[in-house]
Amino acid sequence: MLRLEDHWVWDSWYATDDDGRYHVFFLRASRALLDPDRRHRRAVIGHAISHDLRAWELTADALVPSDRPGWDDVATWTGSTLGGPDGRWYMYYTGVGSAEDGLVQRIGLAVSDDLTTWHRHGDQPLVEADPTWYERLGEGDWYEEAWRDPWVFADPGGDGWHMLITARANHGPAHSRGVIGHARSADLLSWTVQPPLTAPATFGHLEVPQVTIIDGHPFLLFCTNSLAPTHGQGPSHIWTIPGESLTGPWDITAARPFPDPHLYAPRLVTDTDGTTALIGFIDQVDGTFIGELTDPIPVTYTPDSGLTRSHATAEAVS
Repeated sequence: MLRLEDHWVWDSWYATDDDGRYHVFFLRASRALLDPDRRHRRAVIGHAISHDLRAWELTADALVPSDRPGWDDVATWTGSTLGGPDGRWYMYYTGVGSAEDGLVQRIGLAVSDDLTTWHRHGDQPLVEADPTWYERLGEGDWYEEAWRDPWVFADPGGDGWHMLITARANHGPAHSRGVIGHARSADLLSWTVQPPLTAPATFGHLEVPQVTIIDGHPFLLFCTNSLAPTHGQGPSHIWTIPGESLTGPWDITAARPFPDPHLYAPRLVTDTDGTTALIGFIDQVDGTFIGELTDPIPVTYTPDSGLTRSHATAEAVS
């Protein structure tokens, strides 16, 4: 578990170095703000290291907002980290700036040689929403321009890289325009925005997307802050969708819940014993924001049942 006495911790993502150590990057903001709803505009990207995904050693922050004026001078938000073919590490992250009062989200890049010291790649965002397919600020009734949570992975066929993005379509009812945005790159630096990988249905946004394969079954993992009933299993924020490959197609109407009312922004990781586990942050419990990361939760997946805990007797996060 990762809990900081003086900071709230929420969205996280992971990388493993050549020595087998786990690195977690996470959003954090001071508890001195008192109101956790204020944390989003004070977020920085923290960093900690572990040998077992349970005991974490806090290190220096990985990235903080840029100096004004800058496209990310208000806050740095959720992203993903991967090793590039050049031996460097690439961190794609979300930034919001003061020019639009933090209401427009864009995606930028920082690079590192050691997963510890990070430098921005240029002073401009790398990927922005394309109005050809995606809703922009002021084009609908939504309160922000959603373009965040980049998840980057190599194309299964070796044809460059894909980026999945929390985005909104530019058509449909306001409450259900949420889609998985998509961009492609041949070199991890130049990106071309593509049409979304899902059609708008049901959700206002699909946050913190991730794709993986368990036991030969590809699926999409995402979460939404609309707490939905799950057929007698208790409410859930977390959903999975089966697909034919890591690039889909993904049918939102086939989404299945992972029942847990307190867990949010989960990431799938490989535990020390080689099994698949889920790590997320504990959100609201009895009306109080907790703001800490869980220990790994063992999970399994099948297209019929979706993502489930590995042990039937496992207790829900509390």
